[in-house]
Amino acid sequence: MSIDAILERISNTPLSRDTELLRELVATIRPKRSDNINEATDRLHALCFRLSSRPAWASALRNYLFEIVSTRKSLHIFTDTGITLSDGFWGAAWERIFYRILPPLVNDDYLRDVFGTIFDHNDDYRWINGVDEKVWLSLFNALGFRVRQTRLKQHELLNELFSAMQVLSYRISAIGLEPELVRNYPAIERYESPFLRQNDEISEYIKEYRAWLNDRCKPRRDGQHIEVLLSQCEDIVVKIRRTATQQGVSVSLTRLLLRLTQSMLRLRSMLSLIESNNKRDTVLIAVRLFNELVFADNHKYSISNLIDTNTNLLTLQVTEHAGRSGEHYVANNRREWLSMLRSACGAGFIVGFMGTIKILFGKLLVAPFAYAFLFSLNYSFGFMLVHILHFTIATKQPAMTAALIAKSLDKDEHKLDDLVELVVQVIRTQFIAIIGNIALAFPTAYLIAWAWYGSTGHHLVDVNKAFYLIEELNPFTSLALFHAAIAGVWLFLAGLISGYYDNKASYSNIPKRLLQLKSMRHLFGATRWKRITDYIGRNLGALSGNFFFGIMLGSTGQIGIFLGLPIDIRHITFSSANFAFALVGSNHQLGWQVLLITLIGIAMIGITNLAVSFSLALMVALRSRNISFIQGRALIGLLFKRFIAHGRDFFVPPKEAVTPENPPAENKN
Repeated sequence: MSIDAILERISNTPLSRDTELLRELVATIRPKRSDNINEATDRLHALCFRLSSRPAWASALRNYLFEIVSTRKSLHIFTDTGITLSDGFWGAAWERIFYRILPPLVNDDYLRDVFGTIFDHNDDYRWINGVDEKVWLSLFNALGFRVRQTRLKQHELLNELFSAMQVLSYRISAIGLEPELVRNYPAIERYESPFLRQNDEISEYIKEYRAWLNDRCKPRRDGQHIEVLLSQCEDIVVKIRRTATQQGVSVSLTRLLLRLTQSMLRLRSMLSLIESNNKRDTVLIAVRLFNELVFADNHKYSISNLIDTNTNLLTLQVTEHAGRSGEHYVANNRREWLSMLRSACGAGFIVGFMGTIKILFGKLLVAPFAYAFLFSLNYSFGFMLVHILHFTIATKQPAMTAALIAKSLDKDEHKLDDLVELVVQVIRTQFIAIIGNIALAFPTAYLIAWAWYGSTGHHLVDVNKAFYLIEELNPFTSLALFHAAIAGVWLFLAGLISGYYDNKASYSNIPKRLLQLKSMRHLFGATRWKRITDYIGRNLGALSGNFFFGIMLGSTGQIGIFLGLPIDIRHITFSSANFAFALVGSNHQLGWQVLLITLIGIAMIGITNLAVSFSLALMVALRSRNISFIQGRALIGLLFKRFIAHGRDFFVPPKEAVTPENPPAENKN
């Protein structure tokens, strides 16, 4: 239906409260593609032209809009739309999933419900927020709104605004008394809380305003004192967020802070709407509130939006902990580089034995669940042993170093040259860690295979198993790279798990709570138990990440068998060990073509492991800080120039300059 036909029908029934014609009008203005802002703008300009040229249509549409709004309860659209509900995260998630399948009943008496039926496309917010505010101001003028501020305040909508302000004020007061907020900012209890004072101030403000509407001679207070109190509340929120960087954070605390911030912003919007004495400013405030409501309504059933908004602070803390761990995975000089090599060699030595144990477990005749349990046990305790002995698994680095790079991008004083240097350090540290892992994983597995043959008279893996292991590493005829990508995802998740449990240890005071256990103090002794709890506090994240990473690696293949899906994992270090087992098991009867393809496969598996885990970790780290890296092309260009000029730096750190702070090493011979 054309705009003219819709406006003509509205002019025939201007006092109708039915929203069908309004839905049709919005559908006519809506562009075919939500991101086509020019098309939406042109259609709004066309609507403005028709209203300006036909005053009767403008008057009818104005009265029609008034009728729709004034005959419905508008309190809940101001207090609930776009504001996080008080139910828990999981409850909200399940509710959104259920409502996506079976939406709730629309109550025509509530403006909030009707609003969702008018802007019923999930991407309406794109063109509505994209249209310039001046266009909306032109539409407002074309409608012929000549209502003075004093007349507007006598409208029924004003009482709804007052009621909404009171509801939001009570909500802010209640959140300000939440134990979790008080725990993170104890000063709230020691001093007069602005969360409570703002409620008293708003109650008096509304009382005096209503009295002033009845008698203009009576004095009334303005909203400046309310603004001051809300600013004090916001300062406390900022302090709590800063405290969280040291003490950790939870989803529930993030949700409370989000609900509190949203309520204060909405309260401020409505206060500005009432206090504004300038018609243009009033319209602009209303337009911004309208845009906010459309965005919120379009996302009311969005699971991704729920996760982004309710876990942003937790994600930041998880990646922050990962970033601090990442600092230990970057070699700044040759001494640290060699130390990383030794650490990686130690991990490769242990992986050789882990690969052997997995081969032996695979020979047992047990159920798939038992295989998953035994494989997971082997991986989990092996990786935990690697950490306890201060060794390094190369593929664990990207999830940590990505967070470190994102942290450097978040600094205002960041320079691209410094980032280039950091990336070069990360690359060469990753390179030497991989070399260290493979350098000992392969010979360790090779020697174990020969020792097994020498002591038992038969190979650890028979010929059929050997060729099967070789085929698994072929990047062209098998799913090796796909399985390597799965392992990369698990590496990324292991990094997040490590950060989560580091945050958990801080936020839940786990070391101090463990220290309180009298039975443990009696068993180990107070001094020894104190050392144990301190170690747990420092390493809970790393141990947990390694434990769950082992479970993910050990169970993936068996889950694939159970579900009939071609899923498994390929890890570069374990692939090196399997290659050694296969080489011995086949009595070295492998052609040079097979050897070459296998080596290429191992290299490609490692690249896939690193690329997937690093890209996922960097993406999450950047999103947690709400930053986007727009200098990617410039960074790549600088890295290329650095590689051409000093390619050796990408693999070996330059020699350290001899300075008083860095004297030459003494000859101990």
